Amino acid sequence: MLTVVDWAPHGLRPHWRFPAGNLGTMPDSLDPAAQLLSLRQSIDNVDAALVHLLAERFKFTQQVGRLKASSGLPAADPGRELEQITKLKALATESHLDPAFGEKFLNFIIAEVIHQHEQIAGTGTIATHPA
Repeated sequence: MLTVVDWAPHGLRPHWRFPAGNLGTMPDSLDPAAQLLSLRQSIDNVDAALVHLLAERFKFTQQVGRLKASSGLPAADPGRELEQITKLKALATESHLDPAFGEKFLNFIIAEVIHQHEQIAGTGTIATHPA
């Protein structure tokens, strides 16, 4: 099972603990239900890490939004967005992830960031929707 160990806030990377052997393989001694449980626990751990990383990222982008608003800069920065998409597609390729998926994922995040920047510029705050 993959677990996040010593979650590191403030922009630092989490420390990962990988199982011995090849990632994604299970000992033959585990029955399918146990294998499924272990794999799902790993997925849950990665999902939790993603949520924490996104929250950390949005803290920074909200600071950028406040700076842009106070400086009269536009919410969107197409040049920066293109640079980020290019970098993320390369990282996706290196990580054996479909670069088109990486681009869609980043475009989704960028759209939310721009929306938040527009909210900050218009109201000085970001509307949140608690579950």
